[in-house]
Amino acid sequence: MMMMIFYRFFSSLFQDNRIRTSKYNIFTFLPINLFEQFQRVANAYFLFLLILQLIPQISSLSWFTTIVPLVLVLTITAVKDATDDYVGTVPFRCNVLCSRLQNEKWMNVRVGDIIKLENNQFVAADLLLLSSSEPYGLCYVETAELDGETNLKVRQALTVTSELGMDMSKLADFDGEVVCEPPNNKLDRFVGTLYWKDSRYPLDNEKLLLRGCVLRNTEWCFGMVIFAGPQTKLMQNCGRTAFKRTSIERLMNTLVLWIFGFLLCMGIILAIGNSIWEEKVGKNFRDYLVWEDVLSNSVFSGFLTFWSYIIILNTVVPISLYVSVEVIRLGHSYFINWDRKMYYGQRDMPAEARTTTLNEELGQVEYIFSDKTGTLTQNIMVFNKCSINGKTYEMPDLVFLTQLQKTPCVDFSFNPLRDKKFHFYDHSLVEAIKLGDPMVEEFFRLLALCHTVMSEEKNEGELVYQAQSPDEGALVTAARNFGFVFRARTPETITLYEMGKHVTYQLLAILDFNNVRKRMSVIGQSCTAKSPADCERNQCLIICLNMLLPTTEFAGEGLRTLALAYKDLDEEYFADWMKRLHIASTTLENREELLASLYEEIEQDMMLLGATAIEDKLQEGVAETIACLTLSSIKIWVLTGDKLETAMNIGYSCNMLRDDMNEVFIITGHTQSVMPIVPLSPHNAPGCFFLILLSCPTVPALVVGLWQPDSCVGISLQAHALEADLECLLLDTACLCKTVVCCRVTPLQKAQVVELVKKYKRAVTLAIGDGANDVSMIKTAHIGVGISGQEGMQAVLASDYSFAQFRYLQRLLLVHGRWSYYRMCRFLCYFFYKNFAFTLVHFWFGFFCGFSAQTVYDQWFITLFNIVYTSLPVLAMGLFDQDVNEQNSLRQPKLYEPGQLNLLFNKRQFFMCTLQGIYTSCVLFFIPYGAFSNTVRDDGSHIADQQSFAVTIATSLIIVVSVQIGLDTNYWTAVNHFYIWGSLTVYFSILFAMHSDGIFRIFPSHFPFIGTARNSLTQTSVWLVILLTAVICVMPVVAIRFLRTDLYPTLSDKVRYNGPLQEQNLKRVRRTSSRRSAYAFSHQEGYGELITSGKNMKAARLFPAPPTGRIPGSSSWIESLLKKRTEMASGAAVGPLNGSAERSKSENTPVQQQHID
Repeated sequence: MMMMIFYRFFSSLFQDNRIRTSKYNIFTFLPINLFEQFQRVANAYFLFLLILQLIPQISSLSWFTTIVPLVLVLTITAVKDATDDYVGTVPFRCNVLCSRLQNEKWMNVRVGDIIKLENNQFVAADLLLLSSSEPYGLCYVETAELDGETNLKVRQALTVTSELGMDMSKLADFDGEVVCEPPNNKLDRFVGTLYWKDSRYPLDNEKLLLRGCVLRNTEWCFGMVIFAGPQTKLMQNCGRTAFKRTSIERLMNTLVLWIFGFLLCMGIILAIGNSIWEEKVGKNFRDYLVWEDVLSNSVFSGFLTFWSYIIILNTVVPISLYVSVEVIRLGHSYFINWDRKMYYGQRDMPAEARTTTLNEELGQVEYIFSDKTGTLTQNIMVFNKCSINGKTYEMPDLVFLTQLQKTPCVDFSFNPLRDKKFHFYDHSLVEAIKLGDPMVEEFFRLLALCHTVMSEEKNEGELVYQAQSPDEGALVTAARNFGFVFRARTPETITLYEMGKHVTYQLLAILDFNNVRKRMSVIGQSCTAKSPADCERNQCLIICLNMLLPTTEFAGEGLRTLALAYKDLDEEYFADWMKRLHIASTTLENREELLASLYEEIEQDMMLLGATAIEDKLQEGVAETIACLTLSSIKIWVLTGDKLETAMNIGYSCNMLRDDMNEVFIITGHTQSVMPIVPLSPHNAPGCFFLILLSCPTVPALVVGLWQPDSCVGISLQAHALEADLECLLLDTACLCKTVVCCRVTPLQKAQVVELVKKYKRAVTLAIGDGANDVSMIKTAHIGVGISGQEGMQAVLASDYSFAQFRYLQRLLLVHGRWSYYRMCRFLCYFFYKNFAFTLVHFWFGFFCGFSAQTVYDQWFITLFNIVYTSLPVLAMGLFDQDVNEQNSLRQPKLYEPGQLNLLFNKRQFFMCTLQGIYTSCVLFFIPYGAFSNTVRDDGSHIADQQSFAVTIATSLIIVVSVQIGLDTNYWTAVNHFYIWGSLTVYFSILFAMHSDGIFRIFPSHFPFIGTARNSLTQTSVWLVILLTAVICVMPVVAIRFLRTDLYPTLSDKVRYNGPLQEQNLKRVRRTSSRRSAYAFSHQEGYGELITSGKNMKAARLFPAPPTGRIPGSSSWIESLLKKRTEMASGAAVGPLNGSAERSKSENTPVQQQHID
């Protein structure tokens, strides 16, 4: 991104513009990373064991057996963390000018710098707008990154600074001083004062361009940096980057503490045994086994033995466990990166796992918090259908997408000014236009006149519309293609191109849209091209929000609907009304109420023309994805900064809100009561909602409004509903519902809602968004997912996983997430089992070796068991195993529930693995011990020497754990076969090599037992003992699993053994009735004043309006509008209490429904 910047002063006093999305830098990496790694109890445990092994009096194992694996684990993890952190760092560049314009990085921007921005550029810091290319210092910004709204907002520079223009010398000499409030997270408020040329100028939010906004429809602008870096309002709303750990990892910390306690118990038992044995038996052996240093105190001998056994038995939690976990996580991350079904070819964008530590957490998600704008929707408004004079123009309902592609769209070639990107498929509407249907013509004429869109025509016939909202743009574009082209406007006229004819309308008044009236009106005078004397009538063109049957049907399909109506005005009545309007507009008291009353008076007895239906296009597959995730018992909450009606209609469009939901609720932030938005079906009894909500646990939907009071319909929840006294009520109410929609939320409130669920529900949360306003909740949630959409890369840079489309979330969770969780759980169960079986043999042997801390196995077998002999088979299972294939994982969303309920690996499962390991260790030790006590070789010599006993137990152990992993593996690949059979081959190869003559000659002190393996494993009795041991170890497991699968099969068992079950219905149900209408305009006040004042009009227009007559009073109307903002600003400065009281009254004015006759 490029940006112009020059001139800085006193910038060293303030923070720079450096934003750190990384956790480390070159100096803090080592201490912070080691601190995070040693938060794992196991790493601290291994460090403690290493210190013990350095004490020769208690260690029977070499120190390198611990320090090498520990350093390896710490190094691998550090490299992985550094790579993940570095990938998340992307620098942005800009153009900087000290004495001249030059390129510079965003990070070098300082407070006091003056920056030049160009059209479609992101704002780099919080700026005070100084001047722009538009008249009167106006500029347009898109704030979707901040509040989720795609409607353009107007910002205006002070008059004294707008005169600076592009004069570089004047800008360089600008020496104004800004005194303002300290940095805060309030996006809609700013208070400051500019001191310049011995004068003071008040500053408010309308003068500020916030970081994260995008400059639109403005060629250039200059601004001075007020806040930079972490002090910007955007970053004040972003949370800190936290170290995220999975629930399995937190459970493993607890289990390691349990194991350490178990290890201490075993050490104490063996130490007590040693003290007793030394006191009663051991002293008798000193006559022929002389000690170098005699320990006369048996208690001290037991103390040393305690630490020796702690070292010997430490392999119950081997350090190789964490190496294997990191390798498995890395493999799962690559599987996500390599998944072609999550690759978006239109933008050449694959899915990316930006972290390798959270993969198994993807299989345990219970709550999804999703942004709306750009995440569920495409930010593209489409003119879908309309109803004119009772007739609906649309495609037939039975036409599916494949047939729609074959159906030719309407040919608009008759219109040279058409928008070639516009498509419509109902040919009868164009035929009605060509036949001159007066109602159809009036319908599109109204669409072309009643709006606040600005038109640009740089080349002949190439029109570019600058709309406050994308809805307005879609409506005016539709009228344009059907032959009623909005060509240009001045403060007093609107120029159309009607079916090839150039027509000008005199603009007399605009009754602007606001969030109370929810309608917009235009009063205009129709003129012919001959002379003003031919103007015969005044015509009032109204767009209002009165939903009759056609709009009910449209809104029932989740479309954004508007009713269109008009009426003729009597000239004498209109002149009188204008006089009364002028008086009301200049009144200081109750001005808003008087104006609303006059607007209400004239907007009566309208002639209904029809209705429009605009589709806010969802991303592909959103409805199906949400339906599938809902069937998997995942609760989806939508957190959006958009207005209530828009959020609800998107909820209906994507099937989150459905007709089978009996009620939809809004919670008030003023009282602890629940109020209905509207009675959503005729049979609903008003007044019983609160009782139903508290008594019935199946209330399906909750719509919550946050941020600002909204009197549109119902009462919205204000920010204080997240305070301590109300947050539990909010959460309890929301959790009773199947669907929750929070609207009008700030970025910080999004994070607060996520934190609320994390704090009280202790469930795994996932947040998904695409803009900078989603960064805070992405950081707060257990898992953050960024969509690389049209709102920049801020969300992606802060996320743990990223992809291009919302629909890929289904595959990420139900396939990759479920498999990762399943594989990790199977891996951990097997790993703990085999290490308990391996280690506890030493415990049983202690009772038969005088508690001397002598090991059963030789030192090389202890070192290689977890690193070589059993490492690869368990890695193969952890990387490739699956209980059902991906098709069944998507067809049966209920398969996801075991992860949410934490069924596959928990404390109970760990206890069962421990019991199985203890049982196996008993069998491994006592069967060979009992068999060898009365067994001889083929030549009659005794077989029970310690080395042969060790080889027999070790071989039995390797065979048993190999058979066990074969039983645990559900999905066999060539890799599994190779690793299991290869590990057995490697074991026997190393065993015979270590007991061979050749290696003894090379290292006689390290391999003293020549021929032990050859002599033992050539005996039939030894193999019979090994076979008996393996069968007794494995058969109970086989029997239990057979009975459990046959008597109590799980859903995965049924799918795996009985074939695919009936596919759950994921199809979207078409809505047939209305729940809520929508509004096609912004939820704030429109641009009416701006247009009639002429401030946003450029000096030169391609089609200047001809001189026309003026109705008496119209001049007063325009003058009153020009003075209104100034008077209100001065009134607020003199009497802030009165101003706030007036605004409060206006906001609480009830909505009066109009009946169209």
